[in-house]
Amino acid sequence: MKKLPIALQLWSLRDDMRRDFATTVAAVGKIGYHGVELAGYGNLDVKGAKAALDAAGLKVAGMHVGQALLHSDLNTVINDALFLGSRHVTCPSWPAGQFVSAAACERIGERLGDIGRTLRAVGLTFSFHNHAAELKVIDGRSVFDWMLGAAAPRDLKAEPDVYWLQVGGCAPEKFLRDHGARCPLVHLKDEKELGLGPVDFAKVLSAIDEVGAAEGLIVEQEAYNHTPLESVRLCFEQLKSWGRT
Repeated sequence: MKKLPIALQLWSLRDDMRRDFATTVAAVGKIGYHGVELAGYGNLDVKGAKAALDAAGLKVAGMHVGQALLHSDLNTVINDALFLGSRHVTCPSWPAGQFVSAAACERIGERLGDIGRTLRAVGLTFSFHNHAAELKVIDGRSVFDWMLGAAAPRDLKAEPDVYWLQVGGCAPEKFLRDHGARCPLVHLKDEKELGLGPVDFAKVLSAIDEVGAAEGLIVEQEAYNHTPLESVRLCFEQLKSWGRT
């Protein structure tokens, strides 16, 4: 078992981040996370965010960037990623209403591949992060498979979210075995804190180990039994108990 860097998707602390990005990431660093995956810069700009992350001793494992900005201002995305030292840029979602046919899904994959090709030219890796809608089956294949199949793996990676795979009816460990070579980052999420929902993390982590292609694990929390900060701390402690930190 290879221990992988553990980062936190900062969407997990979105309200805290909007109020005070610097204090929030300082608390994340104290928990023990190695890095963060960005979802904007909260109440700061990119320079302020970098200064706050440097002060907290956190690396930028990746950046979630919405499709609107990817299409309208890719140069800013590139400049920010290079400035922050992020090697990964991920599109976090796509409107599910556009998943209407195999051809439509392939066109989305082609558009994402075009973005990824541009990012790859400057040394960045581009991925797509799924929700449950991408597991809808059209003409015998999932939307996600149609999208990924329409782009070269070097231009479009997958950032599988294991909880949404589970909700969508796809065993996360199966997806990871089928596509794991294309998954440099994996989102670890459960219904509440890690280990308290339907995801079988023993199987998930075993599949990640078997494939051996992951560069890092990203914790994301969207529902909470506690304050958001306490919930992400408990997620980190759970990973520690599993021998992953």
